[in-house]
Amino acid sequence: MNVLEVQGLSAAYRKNTALTNVTCSISQGSLTGIVGPNGAGKSTLIKTLLELHPRLAGEVTFFGSTLAKEKKRIGYVPQRGSVDWDFPTNALDVVMMGLYGHIGWLKWPKKKHEEKAHAALEQVGMTDYATRQISQLSGGQQQRVFLARALVQAADLYFMDEPLAGVDAATERAIMAILKQLKEAGKTVLVVHHDLQTVTDYFDHVLFLNRTVIAHGPTETTFTNENIEKTYGGAVRFIKEGTFNGHSRVR
Repeated sequence: MNVLEVQGLSAAYRKNTALTNVTCSISQGSLTGIVGPNGAGKSTLIKTLLELHPRLAGEVTFFGSTLAKEKKRIGYVPQRGSVDWDFPTNALDVVMMGLYGHIGWLKWPKKKHEEKAHAALEQVGMTDYATRQISQLSGGQQQRVFLARALVQAADLYFMDEPLAGVDAATERAIMAILKQLKEAGKTVLVVHHDLQTVTDYFDHVLFLNRTVIAHGPTETTFTNENIEKTYGGAVRFIKEGTFNGHSRVR
């Protein structure tokens, strides 16, 4: 079953085209890396799908329905740089925000909600930082907290905008282990990703984007030199030694 269907999606910033005629289908239980050069519209795609940025044209369905009807089944981790980390709140409170759809905006959280938030922090290895102000956390720790906020929603479909950007190696491994656990549990995850070297290790599907979909499908058959060249043009250098499933490595 396809949990997300996108048909002819277009978006712009003022008079500058950001996305044009984006069409793709995302199947349930897939872990998809969205890759493309800077300015390709990767973050804009997620924001437009989630109606955080207006679309000019196109149709989008989630689980065969609308975003409004299926919102509780969707989790979102934004780019770390788009968050006001000076906001006076601690890690536990940030995670609790992911439960507002269940609690209600004008209601106090109950003990069960707090227990869920603590469990999510434990899942990302941040239990000891529950009462720490988010401004006092490192970049990798902040990213783990935002991942916990998404996890506590117990969503079926997750969008993650560069969750591995600027994190240390241990955090990267921890995040990817969690994303693979979500996939194994039948969840669907779409990740904006910037490192071509790790695509085949991290994702079972890859979506090449440069304002429109260049290629999309299983990583094994879609992550090819031809598609990389079509997407990145001359911006990519190939490493002769070593391969990605028989294809030249890229950096």
